[in-house]
Amino acid sequence: MKRLVYADNAATTPLSPRVLEAMLPYLREAYGNPSSLYALGQEAKEAVEQSRAAVAQCLGAQPNEIYFTSGGSESDNWAVKGTAHLLAKKGKKHLITTKFEHHAVLHAMAALEKEGFSVTYLDVHENGVVLPEELEQALREDTALVSVMYANNEIGTIQPIAEIGAVCKRHGVLFHTDAVQAVGNLTIDVKAQNIDMLSLSAHKFHGPKGVGALYLRRGIPLANLIDGGAQERGRRAGTENVAGIVGLGAAIQEACGDMAARAARLTAMRDRLIDGVLKIERSRLNGDRARRLPGNANFCFEGIEGESLLLMLDASGIAASSGSACTSGSLDPSHVLLAIGLPHAVAHGSLRISLSGQNTEEDVDFLLEKLPPIVARLRAMSPLWEDIVNGKSIS
Repeated sequence: MKRLVYADNAATTPLSPRVLEAMLPYLREAYGNPSSLYALGQEAKEAVEQSRAAVAQCLGAQPNEIYFTSGGSESDNWAVKGTAHLLAKKGKKHLITTKFEHHAVLHAMAALEKEGFSVTYLDVHENGVVLPEELEQALREDTALVSVMYANNEIGTIQPIAEIGAVCKRHGVLFHTDAVQAVGNLTIDVKAQNIDMLSLSAHKFHGPKGVGALYLRRGIPLANLIDGGAQERGRRAGTENVAGIVGLGAAIQEACGDMAARAARLTAMRDRLIDGVLKIERSRLNGDRARRLPGNANFCFEGIEGESLLLMLDASGIAASSGSACTSGSLDPSHVLLAIGLPHAVAHGSLRISLSGQNTEEDVDFLLEKLPPIVARLRAMSPLWEDIVNGKSIS
């Protein structure tokens, strides 16, 4: 049987066996609607509330501050659009975000700009990190919201969230963070870090797809994104995805339970991978070397196209990506790599390798064995490579 090394965990993670086991009863015998008053419905409701408590505990929140959604994109849209529409009534129509957010935030911001809101897009600099002092300089009297992702989904750089939260609190501005990549990988305390809203998605930490949550600090009367029934205390209509919510709760308990040991092991594997890959001529690591997610390594290789690299890696039994799975059909270079200053030609030759706790040292060995000859083969086929090595660098 052909060996498969799955190294695209930033796109999605395989479902944990323990999570699947927790979900199965709610797909079979405990299938009641949580809004029903009879025992079968109340059993489902109790399971939903237990998962709500598990999410809250991992984030340092209260259970009544957790609202279940269909995933990170919905949570991002709810936080961004809900805050904008809420505070527009008070004349606050200015929003701040960064140039390398997930498209769920960027496209929500673009939609709001069409409604007459103004948006400031902060630089993230070569190392992929936002500077709190630049955020503070961008704040205005009419600023309603700051939305800065906790950790970037492509290059893995971790933002100074506590410092950003402190700036926002000092100026009385609401702060949202897309923590889809961070939850389960990093220790989060929404109270200590002054986070008002936080988005997460279960499938990024070995839970099921199609379910996520929004942490909404108590007392924020956020406008609803989805109206209808009275589910989620009247804030998010739609019959609850009970099995998915149970899976989210089980996954977040598992991820937060062994986070420190797993992060240490992943960081060592990641650093060994980075050291090995950077031995390839004209390769570069994208983003800060140390301030990054434990399992994330993002590279560029001059003289090759990322799509060809991915296809040849796949033929060798390695599943990786060139960036966000949400834009995998685009021919344009990554907006994240352009935001950190890479030219278009170099940004096209990117590779994201994202490891999880299910990866092994042998997987890293396999990656370091297969990747260099593939890069060499693609460069041998490239009409640009000879010009690059002769000093006509496209970087």
